[in-house]
Parts: sequence; C-alpha cells; structure tokens
Amino acid sequence: MERLIEMIPVFGQSLQETVIMVGFSLFIATLIGIPLGILLVITQANHLFPNKFIYHTLNTIINIVRSLPFIILMVAIIPFTELIVGTSIGIEGAIVPLIVYTSPYISRLMETALHDVDRGVIEAYQAMGASRSQIIFRIMLREARPGIVLCLTIATIGLIGATAMAGAVGAGGLGDLALRYGYQQWDIEVMIITVIILVVLVQLIQSLGNWAARKLKKSA
Repeated sequence: MERLIEMIPVFGQSLQETVIMVGFSLFIATLIGIPLGILLVITQANHLFPNKFIYHTLNTIINIVRSLPFIILMVAIIPFTELIVGTSIGIEGAIVPLIVYTSPYISRLMETALHDVDRGVIEAYQAMGASRSQIIFRIMLREARPGIVLCLTIATIGLIGATAMAGAVGAGGLGDLALRYGYQQWDIEVMIITVIILVVLVQLIQSLGNWAARKLKKSA
C-alpha cells in the first residue's frame, strides 16, 4: 500500500501524458479526417462531385494506412516523424504517428456517418435549388451530427489504445508506466491499477459520447 501511495504522482503524470497525446492527436486528426471523409462521399458516383480518380486514390491510401498495425506504422514513418518534430521518441515522437494512424480511421467513420443521411433529403434540397456547398455544410453535416459524435468517440477510444502501445517505445503515458513498472519490474498491483484507469477512462469517454449523440439527435 505504501508503494502505491508513493506511485500516485507517477500515475498522475502518466495520465497527464496520455491526455496530452490523445487530445492533441485527436484535434489534428479530426481536422484532417473529417474533410477526407466528406471527400470520400461526395466524389462517389452519382453524388455531388463525382470524381473516380479522387475517390479511388483516397480510398486506396486510406485502406493501406488502416491495414498497418500502429506499432509497425510508428516504426515505418520514423524518418517522417523526425522530419516533422525533430525526434521519434517521447510525446512529440508519438503524436505524428498517432495523427497518421487516426486520420484515415476518422475519415472512414465519417464516410459511414454521412452515408446514413437520407439521400431523399439531399435530393429534395437539390430540387429546391440549394448549392452543393450548402448541401454539404447545412444538410449533410447537420443531419450526421449524432453519427459524427459517435465516430469521434470511437476514434478517441482507439487513440487511447494506440498511446498505450506507443509507451513501448518510450512515448510516456499509461502504456509506458505499465511496461516499465508493471511488466519489467513485474509489479502486478501497478499493472492492475493502470488497467483500471484505462477502463474508467474509456467508459467515461463512451458515456459522454453516447450522451452527446442522444442530445444532438433529439435537437435535430
């Protein structure tokens, strides 16, 4: 018990590092992933901006990146990471691969959310003379808000899992804590508490996402 009390600052710092990695990576990945998801939808055949080249190019790139396990992707893009942030270790070195890993994931989830928008609603606004940009921003995105919130919730939980793996290469966070203390020193209590923290964190995020999606659905 005394050791666990002494470890409280370490748990706090590791949790803070995880929150920083998840928060910053999610913000940038969302800025990239949502536009990519919109492009995936509107460039499909019989949609607003049909373009086979753009659609198939994006679709292929996204499929390739999503097919790579995070730990392999992180190692594979080390030169790119060092070019962007100057290092491939620590929090800075983990954020770049986290963004690269999460952006295609968000774009694919975004594509699914936008496909759930009733095509009849889109066609009705087209018949009334709405421009394509108005349909995208005022109709599709508005109607898909609950789905988008759930998509970002899923992406956030996936990011938490990825940051835990990033701890294996010295990125810090709860994954690094579990590896250094729980595994290498075979401290079962530290490992159990780390797992409990991760479970509670995921449950809170999922519950918050579900609540927000329900509120948006009722206000639609």
